Amino acid sequence: MWMPEFLGKEGNKLLKLIEEPPPNTLFIFVAESENQILQTILSRTQLVKIAPLTDTDIEVALELKSGVKIEKATQIAILSEGNYREALQLLQHAEDDWNGLLREWLNAIVRTGPAAQVKWIEDISKEGREKQKQFLKYFTHLLEQAIRLRTIEQRTMNNEQRTADNGTNNETDFALRLNKLCTISQQDAIITELDKASYYIERNANSKMLFHALSIKLYHIISNNSLILAN
Repeated sequence: MWMPEFLGKEGNKLLKLIEEPPPNTLFIFVAESENQILQTILSRTQLVKIAPLTDTDIEVALELKSGVKIEKATQIAILSEGNYREALQLLQHAEDDWNGLLREWLNAIVRTGPAAQVKWIEDISKEGREKQKQFLKYFTHLLEQAIRLRTIEQRTMNNEQRTADNGTNNETDFALRLNKLCTISQQDAIITELDKASYYIERNANSKMLFHALSIKLYHIISNNSLILAN
């Protein structure tokens, strides 16, 4: 049974069956969040925790099974965070221009104003939930990369060494630009808002309302340094 954490009171109907299963029967519950499983169910099971796959494991699997080029496999592996199923979903949108979509959004928020924001929101709202979540995850990934680059820069205080270590690919360039746009505190605040948005998308929130609200929040974080926002 997949995702037993979503069983409510109806899960109690399974207790007797779980406790005394039929002969030669094994129940396997596959969950993502142990804390959300009903305690009455959890107490009747043997817990086996399975660690996420490494980025290298996912890269190799994508190369061998799906014929993905190493550069794209590496990017997908980082975004999938050890989840091979997520990696396969990301692979379906491997040719999407997340970079360009994000640049357009940030320009609308910071420079071009409400009219550009409305147009961008209209476009993103037409995409499916999975694509919207993957886009937000990509933005989070870039912000985390920006924070890492900032840390490296503070440690080395050597721009030439930083460039040599991190290359000049599009993602690194974008991450460095994000460091010029936001402080670490602002980047942390944006990541928090992106995580909230992904949570609500998963629960079928109205995408237009969600991205309108998110655009306003990001404007205040970036332009006004307003880190404490009303929910």
